Amino acid sequence: MREFSLPALYEVPADGNLTDLIRRNAAQHPEVPVVARKREGQWTDVTATDFLAEVQAAAKGLIAAGVEPGDRVALMSRTRYEWTLLDFAVWSAGAVTVPVYETSSPEQIAWILGDSGAVACLVETAAHSAAVESVRDRLPALEHVWQIEPPHSGGQSDGAVARLTEDGARVPDAELKARGATANADSPATIVYTSGTTGRPKGCVLTHRSFFAECGNVVERLRPMFRTGESSVLLFLPTAHVFGRLVQVAAVMAPIRLGHVSDVKTLTDELGAFRPTMVLGVPRVFEKVFNSARAHAHSGGKGKIFDKAAETAIAYSRALDDPSGPSLQLRLRHKLFDLLVYDKLREVLGGRATHAISGGAPLGERLGHFYRGIGFTVLEGYGLTESCAATSFNPYDRQKIGTVGQPLPGSVIRIADDGEVLLHGEHLFTGYWNNEEATREALSDGWFHTGDLGTLDADGYLAITGRKKEILVTAGGKNIAPSVIEDHIRGHALVAECMVVGDGRPFVGALLTLDEEFLPRWAEENGKSDLSRDALLQDPDLLAELQKAVDGGNALVSRAESVRKFRVLDTQFTEESGHITPSLKLKRGVVAKDFADDIEALYA
Repeated sequence: MREFSLPALYEVPADGNLTDLIRRNAAQHPEVPVVARKREGQWTDVTATDFLAEVQAAAKGLIAAGVEPGDRVALMSRTRYEWTLLDFAVWSAGAVTVPVYETSSPEQIAWILGDSGAVACLVETAAHSAAVESVRDRLPALEHVWQIEPPHSGGQSDGAVARLTEDGARVPDAELKARGATANADSPATIVYTSGTTGRPKGCVLTHRSFFAECGNVVERLRPMFRTGESSVLLFLPTAHVFGRLVQVAAVMAPIRLGHVSDVKTLTDELGAFRPTMVLGVPRVFEKVFNSARAHAHSGGKGKIFDKAAETAIAYSRALDDPSGPSLQLRLRHKLFDLLVYDKLREVLGGRATHAISGGAPLGERLGHFYRGIGFTVLEGYGLTESCAATSFNPYDRQKIGTVGQPLPGSVIRIADDGEVLLHGEHLFTGYWNNEEATREALSDGWFHTGDLGTLDADGYLAITGRKKEILVTAGGKNIAPSVIEDHIRGHALVAECMVVGDGRPFVGALLTLDEEFLPRWAEENGKSDLSRDALLQDPDLLAELQKAVDGGNALVSRAESVRKFRVLDTQFTEESGHITPSLKLKRGVVAKDFADDIEALYA
């Protein structure tokens, strides 16, 4: 199939903007908790009425400071309550939010604030303030920097929200109302800068229409997961990333109770305390949960039980796709393991959630079946910054594991003659800020060229098979899409990152980095804790275990595409090292340059 579309389930308001959502919530659901915030270690609910009041008070402060309609206001912070509050405050002032990753370097900050022409910047910490100040002489448009966390020990009165609320007290309600109405559906809501695996990040202009079309159709298609007064979601994705913004706006649109987690290291505890009904994350989170549970079971002498339970869950899920369904014996075995294992795993995920949405990278068929088999269905989706997050996703009632689902209702997916995925719909960005050339390359006659390769089945389910720019061509002329095998190898508990190489080479190789959390566990379980790190990385048993991961990936591709040799690196690919982007994408060119000697060693 070359093209597939679904009718829209949501009609974008003709003349509204995203601030209409919080006013509607306060009018229709005044006492319903729409947000929860952490105070003194406890989750405290914020009603729709109180949230609107806090947003409007902060918006008045922006207006008092001279922020005009259409001005760009940068927001640099971890995921937290104030992020959502200030995002809606910026919109309520008629301005445009420019998210900045809290891990950004001064050079990246200078580029994003300078290119967008930001007149103000809201930062989280003193370190962020210092980073902005270090490049302020290169930002002539920047007039204000407010810090969310109080810079002094005097208390919350010094924080950005309190400062803005105090400064805006003199702004009349009528002025705020007029300002909030300046933006319409086609006005820019945000400029999200792409991660930039190559070259400078580009600013994707997403309008209020983009978010309405995206979130409105997601909520309506997944309506049983978005029940007002019943459903809740815990947001731990970076809100600087478009996927995090999708979660935020969709939760407010539904509305459902929204919580924020700043530090993923505390995620397990927060899931238990918040008990969301739905989880949205990236595959690495679900891989970690599985690998941690398996490692814990093995260290406690219950490894065989866990492994049998995992195999049963996978078999049970696969049988659900068969017309005859699971056999009686499989159902009985599944029920037993539900009591012994699955229930405990669901508790780790909060105990109430039955569904999750995963995006950002492929989840993997085996892991998808495992989670559905334990009663926690992970619905895989696909999207880009330019498509305002999800442009396809698996519906809760018609999931096809191994695909990224059907098109967002109201949009079209087309497969070009060369296999490239093309998109059309109201959710798409309108262009790259200050970059007409890049816009012309990406948008043609209303179709966005994603750069990804994919296929559509007879029911319109999309499968992503690779990325055009990442295609390797071996010396023998074989085209290799590295993502398929990389994603499988990366799913192994010992592997942190995998990069396939082989462009112009006689065969395909791979560079591996090891997961620092699981390497010591593996060494202890296998009686090798006394080995030095250098000796451990060269240990035959460790290499044999990694070979199993590689063999599993090789089973998915032809022999010509399979990894013949791999090399273990004694380092990590991190954002700080410059090898991955804030959204965890590999900077292949940088890795290839920095580890050129290791690549050469594969072919020596």
